[in-house]
Formats: sequence, structure tokens, C-alpha cells
Amino acid sequence: MTPLPKIDKGWTLFLDRDGVINREGKGKYINNWEEFVFSESAVEAIRIFSNIFNRIIVVTNQRGVTRGFTKPADLQVIHTNMQMAVSKAGGKIDAVYFCIDEDEASVNRKPNTGMAMQALDQFPDINFYKSIMIGDKMSDMKFGRTLGMVTIFLPTTILNAAVHHELIDFTFPSLTAFSAAMLAGKF
Repeated sequence: MTPLPKIDKGWTLFLDRDGVINREGKGKYINNWEEFVFSESAVEAIRIFSNIFNRIIVVTNQRGVTRGFTKPADLQVIHTNMQMAVSKAGGKIDAVYFCIDEDEASVNRKPNTGMAMQALDQFPDINFYKSIMIGDKMSDMKFGRTLGMVTIFLPTTILNAAVHHELIDFTFPSLTAFSAAMLAGKF
């Protein structure tokens, strides 16, 4: 594992949603805003990241829509309210991309890279080699690794995951721990 180069405003931060920004539903999907609960200090962490990174992009698989558990309008409310809460705290989320496809072969379903390509279309200044992907599943790590990103694993939902896996560059217990390490100059 090589040390991370200096992060500056030329970098992009990609974040998974469930298990990273918000608490993962216990055996179920987050279907509406009432079920959405931010992970501890996640909003503050994103505020800190907003001062460090050029862009912050959320990429999230949401097949609960296709399975009929989550209504499309409710998913939109979740993402709008999430962005507004972060903005109110002084942070930003530049865009949220989601994939409702159930088929693992879908170009947009992580670990496939379609959502990253959507982000690149919208923000042509993104350089994947100057990007970090933070997620709590191996599909997030493969998504990042395929694109040449630095990968950061949060073992928030897969507690016994092999944190020394070849797809993982760094492991932190939470988004807050990573933001604290960045503020302390340890990362």
C-alpha cells in the first residue's frame, strides 16, 4: 500500500450512501425519509470534506425501488433532504447518482462503473486517479479500484470483513474517523 498523495481541491470524493452516510437498515431497505438516520457525525464529516475536496459525489445502489419496497418519489425526497441537511450544516453534496436495477450486469449497478461515468459526463473535471471511493461493501471497493481510485473501507455493516483485502487501500471505522485523520494531517 502506497501512501496517499496530498489531497487538494483537484480531488473528488465518492461516497456510498447506506452504511456510510446513513445507518444501514437492519435487514431491510431505507424506504422513506422517516427511516433515514445519518451515521454518527456524518454530516459534520461531509462539511469537513467540503473544504478539502473539489467535488463530493454519492453513488448508491437502490434496487429496493425495482423490488417495490421504495417508491421513486420517496427516494427523491431522501436524497433531496440529505443534501439539504448537509448544506444547512455548511457542507455540500454535488450530485447523487443511484441505480435501481436489480440485474448485477447493469452498467450502472456497482461494482460496475456506470454511475461514475454519469458523474464524469456532468463534471468533466473529475479525474478518477485523483478520487477516493468510501464504502462499506466490497462492490464499492471494486467500483473504486476499477476506476483507479483510492479505496477506503468502512466496516460498518460487514463487521468481520477482511480489511486487508487487495481491493482495500485503507480502513477507517467511520466517515468521522477519516475526516478526523484528514484534519489532523495523518492522512
